[in-house]
Amino acid sequence: MPSRFDTRINRHHTGSIKWDLFGEDVLPLWVADMDFESPEPLLRALHRRVDHGVFGYQFGAPALAEVLAQRMETRYGWTIQPQDVIFLPNLVSALNFSCLAYAGPGEGVLMQTPVYPPFLSAPLNAGRQVVTSDLLVREQGNVLRYEIDFVAFEAAITPQTRAFILCNPHNPVGRVWTRSELQRMADICLRHNLTIISDEIHCDLLLDSVQHIPIASLSPEVAAITITLMAPSKTFNVPTLGLGFAIAQNKDLRDRFEKVTNGFLPHPGAMGFTAATAAYTECQAWLDELLPYLKENRDTVMDFVTENFPSQVRLTCPEGTYLMWLDLRGLNLPQAPSKFLLETAKVGLNDGADFGEAGKGFVRLNLGAPRSQLIEALERMQAAFAAL
Repeated sequence: MPSRFDTRINRHHTGSIKWDLFGEDVLPLWVADMDFESPEPLLRALHRRVDHGVFGYQFGAPALAEVLAQRMETRYGWTIQPQDVIFLPNLVSALNFSCLAYAGPGEGVLMQTPVYPPFLSAPLNAGRQVVTSDLLVREQGNVLRYEIDFVAFEAAITPQTRAFILCNPHNPVGRVWTRSELQRMADICLRHNLTIISDEIHCDLLLDSVQHIPIASLSPEVAAITITLMAPSKTFNVPTLGLGFAIAQNKDLRDRFEKVTNGFLPHPGAMGFTAATAAYTECQAWLDELLPYLKENRDTVMDFVTENFPSQVRLTCPEGTYLMWLDLRGLNLPQAPSKFLLETAKVGLNDGADFGEAGKGFVRLNLGAPRSQLIEALERMQAAFAAL
């Protein structure tokens, strides 16, 4: 049966960076927002808020903090208090301020590459050092599976390393880290007195029978060194409404974060609070429809690539997120892969080099699109590769 997510929406000239960065002849599958209309209950809540007609200052949302505390308990068995929640206008700012809060000038912030580009820039913006540990990658046929190299991870830590930014689910490789993997990372961080900055923005976007486990939920000891970053923006496709949140159960971590953000990080606005409240209280049915659609999109891409792309192309099978990671290094393309596909196939993708040295030769593809649009882009890429 047709799905609501099959509808192709014209997003040109709507202020969409995804669609307006390139020409109208380009199919964009890059920046992580989806080409789907947001949930109807969320849209109705926004209309009601607009119809009220007054938009005064709002410095908090106690009822939403209660909702989030209950959500953590219900979904993860993670007991937090509403006062542990810090509301944010977005998570990229939180990454930058976390580097300021938890590492000193010139000190190191560890991350696992390839990784979401703002992870790489946040320490530098704060005058801190970037410390990287590459993920291991294993091949089974044309499928890539990334794992943690725990020896390299611990070896990368120096006496000047102060914090670790965790990405879970991982962008761009799509892994949802298991309890044992999280525990081993946490144990290393505890041993070296590292603060964990855990970006879990994709936590609701699970495509297989995997479980998202907030690293802070592992134990009180891990919670005491962790600040967790989440948001409804990816899950319910409302990134521009500007609402995220941090959870820090350790008062010292909260105080340090609030000290560096005071006067610099704006409060979220009324529309962000309204959208988030509706998302988390009224939109589960929409999400329950979305996830199978994204999973079928993922499987469609995997089948298409296997059957129609050159045999040298490798790709991930993401367990979470709506992002796919394609290895084009074996094609020996004449230019950076994203540039080649933009110019030759008229498909806009993220270039893997932006995700660190371990991403060179890769591209990131966004699955959050109507299936016909996704297939059209794949056919364009197939034709470009066939002409090599």
